[in-house]
Formats: sequence, structure tokens, C-alpha cells
Amino acid sequence: MAVLLGLDIGTTSTIGILIDSEGGTLATASRPSELVSRHATWAEEDPELWWSNACAVTAELLQRTGLSGKDVAAVGVTGMVPAVVLLDRNGRVLRPSLQQNDARATREIEAMQRAFEAERFFRLTGGSINQQLVAPKLRWVERHEPEVFRAIATVFGSYDFIAHRLTGQRAVEHNWALESGLMDFAARRFEPALVAAAGIEPGLLPPIRQSHERIGGVTPAAAAATGLAAGTPVVAGCADHVASAYVAGASEDGDLVLKFGGAGDILLSTAKPVTDPRLFIDYHVIPDHYFSNGCTATAGSLLKWIVQTLAGGEAPKAQAAGLSIYAWLDRLAATVPAGAEGLVLLPYFLGEKTPLHDPYARGTVVGLGLHHGLAHIWRAALEGVIFGFRHHVEVFAERGLAVRRIFACDGGAASDLWLQIAADALGRPVQRIEHHPGSCLGAAYVAGYGAGLVPSLAGVSRYVAGGRVFQPQPALAALYDRRYGDYRETYERLKTLYPKLSHPG
Repeated sequence: MAVLLGLDIGTTSTIGILIDSEGGTLATASRPSELVSRHATWAEEDPELWWSNACAVTAELLQRTGLSGKDVAAVGVTGMVPAVVLLDRNGRVLRPSLQQNDARATREIEAMQRAFEAERFFRLTGGSINQQLVAPKLRWVERHEPEVFRAIATVFGSYDFIAHRLTGQRAVEHNWALESGLMDFAARRFEPALVAAAGIEPGLLPPIRQSHERIGGVTPAAAAATGLAAGTPVVAGCADHVASAYVAGASEDGDLVLKFGGAGDILLSTAKPVTDPRLFIDYHVIPDHYFSNGCTATAGSLLKWIVQTLAGGEAPKAQAAGLSIYAWLDRLAATVPAGAEGLVLLPYFLGEKTPLHDPYARGTVVGLGLHHGLAHIWRAALEGVIFGFRHHVEVFAERGLAVRRIFACDGGAASDLWLQIAADALGRPVQRIEHHPGSCLGAAYVAGYGAGLVPSLAGVSRYVAGGRVFQPQPALAALYDRRYGDYRETYERLKTLYPKLSHPG
């Protein structure tokens, strides 16, 4: 039996897990991270905090289990994708990361759209020119932080950075390469024309590796920092949303996973690659499978904003009731009729990623009256995120992709109300996945596979369990059809206004 370590570099926390190769979870631990938004469309984090968190989490896991670093047989890392981390030639971090939902580079995106025909870009990458691409962000750095730009020696992602700190080796996992918009999807290599569009030399991009490929062993310095043994194998790792969907059970054609994290990820497992400029395409952990997928820029982060900005007076009531503030607001919102009594909320607080690809879009509440209160706003926010998921499901259907099963996971999936709204608004059963520790489990198991310690990628199902199934209520179908139509129409009516609002004053 082998012990495997998985680390997840998430938006709000760094999470670690130790598992054994027989299906047992030994321990989990976490440390908080901080998403910093110094301007309206910015989203940054501190990679050095990720590393210190990874070291602290690993040490805590070993301490809690009584294991030594020599007992850990392999390490895998997942993280947000495609976050952008920039290092100088000495491996020092040059600036805070530019997160995947950072929408500052609107001018650079427009320049790239003028320089690259959309159809050509789509043929090369399988995607569109949008706010999460790496090239526009690098051009932004070049224009606004030229000294930083000139010092760049390595460009890669969040989990690539942690793997680099562990091993001293430079590599990028293939889903970071793909979602960066710098990779030729068919050839599985960085495309020179796309790299040139980023203004960088090809040598700044490390070699591309598959998730389970070993990239190196833990260095003596990293061993001293983490408690791991020097030489412990480290694999390339996984995109967090891919690893999480894999753990949730999306292993067959037509399996759909809704991830209720800080952002809202939606992934449909397919046996063949299906591309659409409105969506993203990713490699599945399982060879020769893919994820047609998308992401709403905010989900849980929107709820956190409501809690921090509007719900301060509810905290004592929640505490008195023995509930978290989120569960308390769910209880209040459950008393509000479906459709939030005419309130529509567009959750575009960081622009919107798929399928709109609109960095100018903004959070919007329409229909407010004096009879509305915090409970209505909370319910409208829950519904707005689900309407964003429904928009993706419609795009899947247009591409001939059928949804067979729906699984829900991550922190927001603990909300019965949110999952019931999902079932009602999507018109399909939604199953909660229990004991889902997150993408860190996927990272650990993939590390075991890459190190030859587990025989099959199918074995990850032993670590989680299917939970409650939320059935759609037919009586609400017509109402949610209308409210979803209102949601779509509101954006169409406002999309020409949003760019004007991006330049206040």
C-alpha cells in the first residue's frame, strides 16, 4: 500500500490530502489564500503564499498522521488554470499572479482580435480570443510594467509553479498549455505565431507534459521546507476543474459536473473532442477522453461578496441559530418563491467568461422593488449562477452533446437550496457527490498512477460516494423557462452599455 500526497492551489485556500492507494483517506489540511482585486477587473494572488501554504499543509498532514516524509510515495498538484506566474532567471516571482478571471487586458484582447482572424485562432486552439488567455495579459505587463516584462525567464501556471518549487524542474501541464491560448490543439505543441502574439521568446515556456508524467523528484531544499523525502516523485499535475470533475465521477460520455466553487465550472465528459468558440476544451485525466467545458467567472465568490457587503446584520442571527451565514441565508431565501418575485441577477462581477466571453459585463440586479429584501437578492444570485450553467447546457445541445447524468461538487454543493434550484432550472436530476475533498484527491491519485503505484485511473471512485439526488419539480418548469429568458434578455439589452461603465468618471 502506497501513501500519496495531493495539493490543490485554489482561489481561497491551499488544500492538501494524504491517501493510501487502497481507497483510504488519511488526512486533509488547508491554509487560506487571498484573492486581491486592486482595481475593478483585476484578480491577483501571491505565489509565494501558495508555496508557504503548500509547505505548511504538507508538514501538518505528516504530523497529524504520524507519517514521515519517506512514507509518501508520490506527489501531485492541481491549481487554477490558466493563472499566469512569472519568474526571473533565478526562479524569483516577479509580480503577483494574473488569475484566470482577471479581466484587465481588454485593450490587448481587442488588439489580438484585430491581429488574429477568429476562425484561424479557433482552428489552431479550439477556442476563442477571450479574457483568460495568456497573451493579452503578457502584453498588458509589457505595456504597464516593462521592467517586469524584460526580466521574465519563465511563464507558467499555479500548479506548475508549485511542482517547480518541489523539483527545480520547469514544465507545464497540457491543460494549462491548451487553455493559455498558446498551443496548437491538434499538434499538442506551442504554436510559434501564438507565442509571438504574446511578445515572448519560445524558450520562456517550459516543455508540455501530460498530467501523470513524472517531471522530477523533490529537491533537498524542498524536502527541508515540506518534510518530504528528497527524491520523492512529482508528476505534472492537473487543472483543478479537470481533477475535480474526474473525482466526481465524470468518466463516461455524457457525464456532466457542476462545480460550485469561487467560480462556477461546468464540464461535460466526451469520448471525442468537440470544440466551439463559446466554450473551452480540455484533456480529460483519462486518456483519449475530453471535457467540453465552461466557467462562470463568479459563483461562490458572488455569495461571499453578498455576505461581506450586504449581510453583516444577519451574522448574529445565524450564530444564534447554530448555522453558518451561508446556511442562514439559504434558510431565508427558501421562503422566497422560485423566481425571486421578479428579481433577476446577472452574476458578472468579474466580467463573464463562457459562453459570453465579455470582460466588460458587470454584476446587475434588475427588478428591485420595496418589497424585496436580502433573501430575494440571495435567491436571485443562486438562480443567476444556475442560469449561467443552463446557458452552457444549451450550447452543448447545439453541438450535439447529450447530457446523461449530472453531478454536483465543491463547497457550494453543500447547499440543498442551490442544488434544488439547479435541478428545477435545468429540468434534470442532480446528484450531490459526498466525501468529495476536491481536486487534491485527483492530484494524489494521478500521482500514484504516474508513479506506477495504482493500476488504473478508474480506482478513484473508491474515495467518494454518491449522495442525495435532487429531482426537478415539473410545476416550476414554465416559471424557470420564463425567468431564464429574462436573464438572457437582460444581458442582450445591456451588453452595449457595459463597456461605457468600465471607464467611470
